[in-house]
Amino acid sequence: MTYVVAVRALCEFTARRGDLDLRFTPAPTASEGMAGHLTVAARRAFGYESEVTLIGSHRGLTVRGRADGYDARENRIEEVKTYRGDLERMPANHRSLHWAQALVYGHLLCETRDLTEIGVSLVYFDIQSQKETLLTQTHSAASLQAFFAEQCEKFIGWAAHEEAHRDARNAALGALKFPYGRFRDGQRELAVSVYRAARDGKNLMAQAPTGIGKTLATIFPLLKAFSEERIDRIFFLTAKTPGRALALDAVETLRNSAGTLPLRTLELVARDKACEHPENACHGDSCPLARGFYDRLDAARSAALSSVRLDRAAVREAALAHDVCPYYLSQELARWSDVVVGDYNYYYDSSALLFALTQSNRWRVAVLVDEAHNLLDRARRMYSASLDQAAFRNARITAPKSLKKPLDRLNRAWNALNRVQQTDYQVHDDVPGPLLSAAQNLVGAVTEQLADAPLSIEASQLRFFFDAMQFVSLAEQFGSDSIFDATLSPDYVPNAKTGDTTTLCVRNVIPAPYLAPRFTAAHATVLFSGTLGPHHFYRDTLGLPTDTQWLDVEGPFRAEQLKVRVAGNVSTRWRDRERSLVPIVDLIARQYAERPGNYLGFLSSFDYLQRVVALIRERHPDVPVWAQEPRMDEAARDAFLARFEVSGSGVGFAVLGGAFSEGVDLVGERLIGAFIATLGLPQMNDVNEQMRKTMEAKFGSGYDYTYLYPGLQKVVQAAGRVIRTEHDEGVVHLIDDRYRRTEVRRLLPGWWSVPR
Repeated sequence: MTYVVAVRALCEFTARRGDLDLRFTPAPTASEGMAGHLTVAARRAFGYESEVTLIGSHRGLTVRGRADGYDARENRIEEVKTYRGDLERMPANHRSLHWAQALVYGHLLCETRDLTEIGVSLVYFDIQSQKETLLTQTHSAASLQAFFAEQCEKFIGWAAHEEAHRDARNAALGALKFPYGRFRDGQRELAVSVYRAARDGKNLMAQAPTGIGKTLATIFPLLKAFSEERIDRIFFLTAKTPGRALALDAVETLRNSAGTLPLRTLELVARDKACEHPENACHGDSCPLARGFYDRLDAARSAALSSVRLDRAAVREAALAHDVCPYYLSQELARWSDVVVGDYNYYYDSSALLFALTQSNRWRVAVLVDEAHNLLDRARRMYSASLDQAAFRNARITAPKSLKKPLDRLNRAWNALNRVQQTDYQVHDDVPGPLLSAAQNLVGAVTEQLADAPLSIEASQLRFFFDAMQFVSLAEQFGSDSIFDATLSPDYVPNAKTGDTTTLCVRNVIPAPYLAPRFTAAHATVLFSGTLGPHHFYRDTLGLPTDTQWLDVEGPFRAEQLKVRVAGNVSTRWRDRERSLVPIVDLIARQYAERPGNYLGFLSSFDYLQRVVALIRERHPDVPVWAQEPRMDEAARDAFLARFEVSGSGVGFAVLGGAFSEGVDLVGERLIGAFIATLGLPQMNDVNEQMRKTMEAKFGSGYDYTYLYPGLQKVVQAAGRVIRTEHDEGVVHLIDDRYRRTEVRRLLPGWWSVPR
C-alpha cells in the first residue's frame, strides 16, 4: 500500500468521538489563527523552529504534516490552537483531538531526530487577550510510537479501501472517452486548454459562448488529468443553483457513457437548506442529529460512499438512516470525494471549507469557476461588512448586563463619528482607532458571554453581534483595496433623542488581496464564462497572476443567426427616461408585428420596467406582455419562464442583471429576440463614485472598471439568451445612442454584425 494521509486527517478520522458541538464558538478566523501562530512563535527563544515538516510510515501508510513548533533547548514540540472565550468550556472531544495530533507529531519528530523522549505541549492562544495556556506531557519515544501505530491501525483498513477506489477510478478515467464522439466547434479548443492548465499547473481564463458545452468541456479534461495523477481533487464552483445541477448532470453523462465510473461526486448545499432541525442549536443537548454524531459518523460515511453520486438527496438519505446531521456529513464527505460541486464561498470565503481542506491535506486541486464573471461581485460581498446603528440599538436594549459597558463604549465611539458626519454619505481614510477598539472589545465580551451562556442573547439579536465580528475582522485587515464609509439612514429624524442613525461599512472594492492566496493554493484554476472580457479587468480585480493564460473561443455561431439592430436615436439615460418611453414601446410593437413570437425586454430598473409595461399595454394592447416582479420566489420565477412556450408569443419584461438575464436556456422558438433598453451601467451614486476613485488610483481606468465593463457584461449576457444552439435564429435590439460609440462596440461579441 502507498497511501498518504495528513496528520490532521488521520487524527480526525481516528480520535473524534461524541457529540457534534458548536457551542465553543465563535472560532477565530483563518487570518486570526495565522496571526496567533506567528505571535506564539515570535515569543519563543532564539533557535525555535516553526512549521517543522515531518513524515513517517506504518505498514505502507505514509503520514505527513507540519508541526507548529519545536524548541530544541526545551526538547518540546508544540501544537498551537487559537481560540476565543473560556478555555474550560472547550468540549472534551475537541481536546482529545488536539492531543492526538500533538502526540503523532511527537512520534514523527522522535523518529526523524532519533530522540528517546520529548515534551509534547498543547499551546492554547487566546486571540482576544493574547494569553497562552501551556499544557505539557512528557513521553518516551516508545510510547509515542505505540500511539502512532494504534492510530494508523485504526485507519489502515480505510486507507486500503481508499487506495482501491483510487486505482479503480484512475483506470476507468484513463479509458474514458468523450461521450458524444465528436466535440462541438470551440469545445475541443477549450478542453485542450483546460487539460494543459492542469498538466502544467497554470491558471486559465476562458471566454466561450453559451451552447458549446462549457461544463462538459472543462470537467472531461480534468478527469483525464485525474487519471494521470496530476491532480488530487476537482472543485466545480458556481454562483447559482442551476450551475450545480449542470455540473452534476455532466458527470452523470460521462458516467452513463462509460458504463461504470467509480467517481465520487459530492454536492455541497447551504446549511439553511440542509438543516433538518433549524429551530435547534448545533450541539447534542439540543439537536438529536448532533448527539453522538462522531460515534455514528464512521457508519454513515461508509454508507454514503457506497454511492458515487452524492447529491443533496443521497447525502440526506444516508445521514438520516444513521441519525446524523446531513450538512455536517456532507462536510465530512468532502474529504473523500473526487469531484466537489458547490458555491463559490466554499473555496473563496474567509472561512472556506474546501480551501482549508486543500491547505491541511496539501492537495493538488483543480478549481473550475463557472460563470466566472459573477466572482467579482460575490467576492466583494464576502469581504465587506456593515454595522447598522438601528440594529445596534435594538441589540443593546435586550443585551445581558455583562455587555452593558462594552456596548456603551461602542455607542460613544459611534456617536462621536456621527458628530463629524457632514453629508449623508461620508468616506473616511481608515477605520477610526477608538471605534475599532470599542468594536474589538465588544466582540471579546460577546464571545465570552456566548461561551459562558450560549442562550443568553436572543436569537433575533445575534445577527448584529455576528456582523460585528465580521466587521472587526475586516477592519483589522483594512487597506487601499477597500473603503470605510458611513451612510446616514434614510429614516433618520433630525433632533430625535436617539441622535443620528448611520450604517458603517468596510466595503471591499478590489478582492484581489483576499483571492490571490486561493489561486496560489490551487494547482490550477480555470475561470470560464460567456462574458469574461476584457480579461485584464477580471485578472486585475480578482488577483490572478500576470501569467494567467487567456483563451477566447470563437464558438459555433454565425453572424447570420443573429440580427443586431441599434436604436441610435434613443437615450435611456435617467434624464431622458420620459422621452424614451414611446420610442421603446413602439419599436417593440413593430418588431412583434413583423415577427410574432417570444421576446425578452430588459430595462435598467423596476420603475423603468413598470412604466414601459404600462405604456405598451395602453398603446399596443394586442401585444401580450408579462413582467418580472421584485423578490419573486422560485415558483414565481418558474411561472414567468413557463410563458415562453414553443407555440406561444408575447414579451416578458425583466430587469437587466436580474434572475432572467443569465442562466436562462430558452432554445429555438421559445425565445426569438430581445430588447435591451439600457447600457447596464451601474447607477452613478456616492458609493460607486468612491469605487471609481479607488479603481482609478489602483489601475488608472476608474470609469471603465466601475461602470463600462460591468455594464456591457450584463448586456452581452442578456443578449446571449437568444442564440443558444447552432440552429437558433433571432434578433437583438440595442436601444441607446451610446451603442454607436467605439468604446462600447468593441466590448460586444466579435461574431456579431453590428450596424453603424
